[in-house]
Amino acid sequence: MLLSVTFSKPSSDIKETLGRDYKKIKIKLNSSSTGGTYFVEYFTETQTFHKTFSEAELTDFIKTHAGTTFKSCIERYDDKEVTTLANKKGKITRLEKKISQVEFSKPQSSSDNKKYFSKAQLTSASLENSNRSNTNNKIKNYIIREGTPVPFLITLGVMTPDGKIVNSKYDKFKQINRFLEYIDDVLPSVMQQKKNEDWPLQIADFGCGKSYLTFAVHYFLTVIKKIDCRIIGLDLKKDVIDYCNRLAEDFKCEGLIFKTGDISEYSDEEKKHNPDIVITLHACDTATDFALKYAVSKNAKAILSVPCCQHEVNRQLEANKKEISEQHAGLFAPILKHGLIRERFAALLTDSLRASYLEDSGYKVDVMEFIDMSHTPKNILLRAVKKSGTYKTHTTDNADNSTDITDLISKPEITNFLKIEPEIFR
Repeated sequence: MLLSVTFSKPSSDIKETLGRDYKKIKIKLNSSSTGGTYFVEYFTETQTFHKTFSEAELTDFIKTHAGTTFKSCIERYDDKEVTTLANKKGKITRLEKKISQVEFSKPQSSSDNKKYFSKAQLTSASLENSNRSNTNNKIKNYIIREGTPVPFLITLGVMTPDGKIVNSKYDKFKQINRFLEYIDDVLPSVMQQKKNEDWPLQIADFGCGKSYLTFAVHYFLTVIKKIDCRIIGLDLKKDVIDYCNRLAEDFKCEGLIFKTGDISEYSDEEKKHNPDIVITLHACDTATDFALKYAVSKNAKAILSVPCCQHEVNRQLEANKKEISEQHAGLFAPILKHGLIRERFAALLTDSLRASYLEDSGYKVDVMEFIDMSHTPKNILLRAVKKSGTYKTHTTDNADNSTDITDLISKPEITNFLKIEPEIFR
């Protein structure tokens, strides 16, 4: 199966042939229910354009442009790599090699990071324990690579000035990369839905906190993917927001701003466009519900939510536990009896009902593991994509991360049965 294609080294008549002065074209497979659809990114010096190909269209495109319009074309299959090259005299050579092991691409060039370097990097505090022993670790194919200095990670204490990951921050580094994979998962669908819109990608990050992930998303989109975007981060802590705005200014992060505010009262009347992607990570208790309701009301194309501190349903179960147990012959007595078990049951129930709410609102929802359970029990991620689009999935060696947990519940029956009224349905 053809997994990806990269065209580079354009000919001098590229603009006449394809309409723009493209420098590179990247094509990758979309693993979706629609079958063999490919997501295409066209790169000029300053812009990125998107479209999709069917399998037949991609085959024709390769035949037409490999070795002619572009002097270099690399096709990656699941079992081989095919390279088409053309020399100055126009002679075309086709090379093929079998793939016997996973091969990783080269790190991003440090020149891609130039606009992110500033005095903030130079004034970063000295980082202790920065020489992490890594002899027993295999090289990981992270989106942000170790060894490539990224100024916002240096300033936030995750990375040393020479690009090494600080020992105590390695879990944070992996978490950042994991989340960028989820952004990359939904991006083809979001950009496909935006194909008739001429304004930048709009993102709202509710409960952004210190904004490790907000800066990472901006860096990923603008520096790595070269996609123009506008991102707003919202949090209650004014001192944290002021700090994030200073960093954004130091790093010259165009289109990235932070505001102080409550998610439940957030108003974006000054914004011209609705958010395309809504992010809510560890927004406490019903703050997650307000963020999800906002995303649905604005017809967001994708939603990524990691809930936290689901107290609301737990409080209602606690208040009604005697009546629930008596009316249903003790069915829930073992769960409601012990506070720790009741709390965990309430958290899972809350997230199940949230997933159900998003499905009823026109989204394809996956309930996934955000990071390894050994690091934190609050690791469920709800990924919701408008059903008009497609998406791919990142999987691990041990498990299928796609789980439609809402098949297990019917919300009117479960809420009435347990005498609860979650905020998400009010």
